[in-house]
Amino acid sequence: MNQALKPLLPFGLLAALLLAAGCSKPKPAAAATAAAPTAAAPAATPTGIKLGFIVKQPEETWFQLERKFAEQAARENGFELIELGAPDGEKVLSAIDTLAANGAKGFVVCTPDPKLGPAIAAKAAAQNLKLIAVDDRFVGADGKPLENVHYLGISARKIGQSVGTALYVEMQLRGWKDEDTGVCVVTFDELDTAKERTDGATEALIAGTFPTSRIYRAPQKTSDIPGALDAASILLTQHAEVKHWLICGMNDSAVLGAVRATEGRGFSDKDVVGIGINGTDCIPEFEKSKPTGFFASVLLSAQQHGHNTAQMLFDWVKNNKEPALDTRTTGRIIHRNDFRAILKEEGIRN
Repeated sequence: MNQALKPLLPFGLLAALLLAAGCSKPKPAAAATAAAPTAAAPAATPTGIKLGFIVKQPEETWFQLERKFAEQAARENGFELIELGAPDGEKVLSAIDTLAANGAKGFVVCTPDPKLGPAIAAKAAAQNLKLIAVDDRFVGADGKPLENVHYLGISARKIGQSVGTALYVEMQLRGWKDEDTGVCVVTFDELDTAKERTDGATEALIAGTFPTSRIYRAPQKTSDIPGALDAASILLTQHAEVKHWLICGMNDSAVLGAVRATEGRGFSDKDVVGIGINGTDCIPEFEKSKPTGFFASVLLSAQQHGHNTAQMLFDWVKNNKEPALDTRTTGRIIHRNDFRAILKEEGIRN
């Protein structure tokens, strides 16, 4: 996630692109851009190839969707998918041994901790397994990305910028004045991709001429809804003068926690605009009978992260077609009034 920063697009153009398309076009850079998978094909003839798919939180909706689409790739190509959960370092290294013992030729992994990257890569090499990291990029002891490990993940800063742009556009549409408005940035800087997202959102707001002095950081101690609620509650106490709140964070949960905090202080959806990232953890929020301050989310493509990584790994094992070392995906804005149609298009809901 530590790519060199690219200049922001002119703000009007970026806003237009966001509202019209939601997704950026592929870019001919060293980091490839993932293509959306095609419609599901009939089950293929079994190849006898076994591949692993390891996730850090199998109970989470995002990882369940990744697995669903990885299973689709397995059916289409005739390989066996071995699915494992590994919430910590000991379990992820044990899972690699399990895959090797069961005859797997490689695996996709979302690591429970990016700093485990060197140990995971070494274990994969020792077991002669091909490896693709997904979602969270491996980092070395120096904190820098392991650029020699194949990786597919989001364009975190670009997605963050789209959030900041959308927040500023909505603020303008509502006619809020700068002096009455504050930005609550729920941060979790311990995770590189989280910092990239919130930094990108802040950059876009500043590019839209929102005053830097009214952008407030609310650091989370835990990366969940309660952690975000606690962080935002402290910030709201410190800035009781703010009449309208814009909210962003590393994911839907961060924004949901902050929205709950504003509700506890008497704010309604008329004075709060929160935009999350992920697009699946917010579904129950959009399904509520009345709108809340959770206004929108950037839907990330679990389909690309699950299906495409499994497909890339299979092509690498079977056809010796090595994937790009760095592949990035983008997202699209969803709202309360259009999320059902977009989720259906993405294959997340029927």
